[in-house]
Amino acid sequence: MKPFAYTRPAEAADAVAEVAANPDAAYIGGGTNLVDHMKLGIAEPTSLVDVRDLLSHRVEKLPDGRIRVGAAVPNSDLAAHPEIREHYPVLSQALLAGASGQLRNAATTGGNLLQRTRCVYFQNRAMPCNKREPGTGCAAIEGYGRYNAVLGASEHCVATHPSDMAVALTALGAQVRVLGPSGERTIDLPGLHRLPGDTPQRDTILEHGDLITAVDLPRLPLAARSAYRKVRDRASYAFALVSVAAALRVVDGTVEDVRVAFGGLAHAPWRAHRAEEELRGGPATEEAFRDAARAELADAETGPGNAFKVPMAVNTLAATLRDLSTEETS
Repeated sequence: MKPFAYTRPAEAADAVAEVAANPDAAYIGGGTNLVDHMKLGIAEPTSLVDVRDLLSHRVEKLPDGRIRVGAAVPNSDLAAHPEIREHYPVLSQALLAGASGQLRNAATTGGNLLQRTRCVYFQNRAMPCNKREPGTGCAAIEGYGRYNAVLGASEHCVATHPSDMAVALTALGAQVRVLGPSGERTIDLPGLHRLPGDTPQRDTILEHGDLITAVDLPRLPLAARSAYRKVRDRASYAFALVSVAAALRVVDGTVEDVRVAFGGLAHAPWRAHRAEEELRGGPATEEAFRDAARAELADAETGPGNAFKVPMAVNTLAATLRDLSTEETS
């Protein structure tokens, strides 16, 4: 690990100014992802700016009914919060599906959104990786591909986004609040994370110096009947091969409304707009759920070792919606 400076500014605006002025500076909150990358030599910041105590640790209800989650709220606290468990169970379940209890205690809401891929080639400096070193190539395309993307990939990168929480927030249509050198703004989910295109080194649309300060959850009654299902190689401490975040409302056997997002399939959490359109107004049946999933995955492109992801995604979405529709009618 190379030497670096460490500062703790008094205000969030001071932290933004400090990072924006130094292209090699980075924010640190929980550090559960960044410190690993510093040890591997993937990230080599010359300065770390600690923002954990500058950002809100609170989950609060806003006057309009939305829920604001401070960027410094630990993942474990957010998963256990009564408001989240009752009204947004998909988010609580997604958080509990990620990492270990110790890591969830340290990891923050803002940092979780900004996790970088766990692609084995990205994490191995001996291998070419356009995400780590643009222009060197993508070893994953013809290499070990079990975790590779099947939607939205490019000839430059087939990595997938690792966050479970981000998939749930994408299904919910959350908003990310950002403080940057030019002031505050909000970013809708999906919209924060990028597909790789020809600049796979950019995971999000954030500019250098931008700081996530909070996440706003919409007032969404539909979310009270929601779930997160994660398929992985082992029961814990593993990233998703395929995951589904879904919320469903069924009235008299008909899908009145539905929200769906996939994890493990793309460089960004994947909002399944096509599947949602297929489902709304139609029958809440196993066949309809499978047809909608197949429609969403019609453009999937598989590579060595990951063709199984397409039928797995169909099965996972169908099972998740079937369980939610059964709860609705029980």
